Amino acid sequence: MANPWAGEVALVIDGERYVLKLTLGALAELEAGLGSDTLVDLVERFESGAFSSRDVLSLIVAGLRGGGWRGEAQDLLSAEIPGGPMQAAKVAAALLARAFTLDPAS
Repeated sequence: MANPWAGEVALVIDGERYVLKLTLGALAELEAGLGSDTLVDLVERFESGAFSSRDVLSLIVAGLRGGGWRGEAQDLLSAEIPGGPMQAAKVAAALLARAFTLDPAS
């Protein structure tokens, strides 16, 4: 089960349930893959609804990596996600939000 207080989000890919999390290492890898963009640019695109499918895929891959997955983005190009691209976008947005939300208990 995904723990939202730990920044985790669940996603089913090809019938298998994964727990995604944006760890510091996953965020660093994500930022490196963004090229000239920054994480702030990425957050702004999601906040304004101007994100791309590349943004969604990058976040999903980073979250999977943070959860221990060892695959590559190419492994997801023909993957089946219940709910399709909209579900993937919801999970990507939730990952981003949870990575930068302060835990009220700390």
